[in-house]
This record gives sequence, C-alpha cells and structure tokens, in this order.
Amino acid sequence: MFLAAFGGLSAAALVWSSSSGGGSSADQVCTGDQLAAMVPVKGGTFIMGAEDGYADEGPPHSVTVGDFRISATEVTNDQFAEFVEATGYITVAERAPDPQQYPDIPPEQLKAGSAVFRLPSGEGGSISGNWQFIEGASWQHPGGPGSTLEGRGRYPAVHIAHADAEAYAKWKGHRLPTEAEFEYAARGALKGKRYAWGDDFMPGGTPQANTWQGFFPFQNSAEDGYAGTAPVGCFGANPYGAYDMIGNVWEWTSTRYFPSHAVPDSAPAEGFDPRQPGLPVRVIKGGSYLCAPNFCMRYRPAARHAQETGLGTNHIGFRTVIDETNPADAS
Repeated sequence: MFLAAFGGLSAAALVWSSSSGGGSSADQVCTGDQLAAMVPVKGGTFIMGAEDGYADEGPPHSVTVGDFRISATEVTNDQFAEFVEATGYITVAERAPDPQQYPDIPPEQLKAGSAVFRLPSGEGGSISGNWQFIEGASWQHPGGPGSTLEGRGRYPAVHIAHADAEAYAKWKGHRLPTEAEFEYAARGALKGKRYAWGDDFMPGGTPQANTWQGFFPFQNSAEDGYAGTAPVGCFGANPYGAYDMIGNVWEWTSTRYFPSHAVPDSAPAEGFDPRQPGLPVRVIKGGSYLCAPNFCMRYRPAARHAQETGLGTNHIGFRTVIDETNPADAS
C-alpha cells in the first residue's frame, strides 16, 4: 500500500497514524439515461502531454489511438455493487495485507483499510498530514467505520485499487483505458487546449468540473457546488458525451508510470516512480475534487500522476473502455 496521488505518503506512515471517522451526503441525479452508456470515441492522432505543466507531462509527442467506446461516467457505487453481488468479489481495501509483502511494518498494524483525506483540525495542519490510513475504510465505507453508501448510489466508487478496477472491467467484458486513450477522450476533440473545455479555467466564471476552489487544504468555497465528490454527470458532457473526465475523482489507466513519456528501453515491468522505488505503479488521470491552483493543478488532460497499484483512496475511481471492433456488449 502506498499513497502517491499527493506527495508519495508511505503506507507505513499512514498505518502509524491510523484513526477512524466517516460521513455521507445526499444523492443527486445528474445524468439520467446516460449513466450506463458507453460513448463512441473516433480514433485519431493528437499531441499527448505538455511542456508547460509538471515535468512528467513531457515531452509532448504525437500519438495515434484507434476507435473505442468509453464509459460516459465514472463507475458508480450502484454499478460496482452489482459486480460484487454477482461475483462475491472482495476489494483490496477489504483484505488485510500480507505481512510477507510488508516486512517493515509490524504485523499487528497490517489491517484492512484505505487512505482517507481529512480536513485540517486547527492551526498547524499540513497537506501531507491530512491523509490518514483508516482501518475499515473501503468502497462500502468511504469515510471509514460509521460511513455508508446510503444516498450515494450515483457517486463514483472509490477506495478502488488497480486490481479491483481490472476485475470489474473483466467482468463487464471491458478493459481499463490506456493513458493515451484517456487523455484523447478527455480532450474531447479540442486540439492544443490547456483544459478539457478550452484555455479558460472558468469561462464566464462558471466551474466546469468538480475541483477545489480556494487555498488547499485550509479553505474551500465549494463554488462548484461540492466540497467532496459529486454524483457522476453533474457537469456538462464533452463532445464525445463523456462526463467528469476532469475532476471529481482520479481514474486508473492500464499504463505503467514513468517520470517521463520518454520510457527507457530498460524500463521496469511494473513501472517506476522514484518516490516509491520497487513498487508497481500505474498512471492515474483526470485529477480530483482535491486539486487546487496552489497545490495540484492536475485538472488538465495532459496531467498525470503515479499511483501504487495496491492502494486506493477516497478520491480514486475508474471507468472502462471497449474497442469499437470488440463484439462484446457495448452496454
């Protein structure tokens, strides 16, 4: 377990600061019949990455993707619950870690759980200190013990590890998007734009995605209507008909992470992040409701981040894709 989405907090640090807590919020319908749709994306060639963002977004380079279909929304709690009911699947967060995989952590500290972001509780709070490993946190208890999915059926499923996302995709006859496919779909056929909707972050003063408004992590005006995650589809769809490709929750891809798009010939099979050497890492895309101008400006199609495959958090979810030529059911 390793938290890479914000600063590379180690599993050991999270375990040693373990505590509990939770909460839930009311549901809201935003997408109607689009909820289960797989929308078509016509393939093509585009410039992937950016030279004016974070270092790992470069170098910009030309990439071609084929035709595919992508989930119109992030996979919701209701959708993930159907998978669990049909298969009996137990997520990584619901299983106690194997002590042999974490020899530096006392076995009694290896509990089932996941990482939860908590707002500062007074003066002296720090950005890294707001992430805590919460025993009992999982997709069914997103805030930890005491929290439930009541009223959250149409919210994105979170605390999803990479294996969990892959298992769901396989059950559906789908797969996870590659980093290139995700970025291509997030750009919505707009070429060379900084954001998924153009070059202005808030055109007309209107938020275009669920991100953090204010000085992270101490002040959030929630101008977009949501202090935490939002039900899927509460912001406008892009030209492909996909919602929330930016903001709300980070999303898994199938692509190994390296600190540059220029992958070395001797690249490790499981990816490489210098902050967590030796751990398998994949690229997550899209940013989340915790991305703010002063801290994590990763609410851009070109933005990317490393995430250890064995750890989900309460701001990581996923969606799936199918190849347009795949005879599998496109629903």
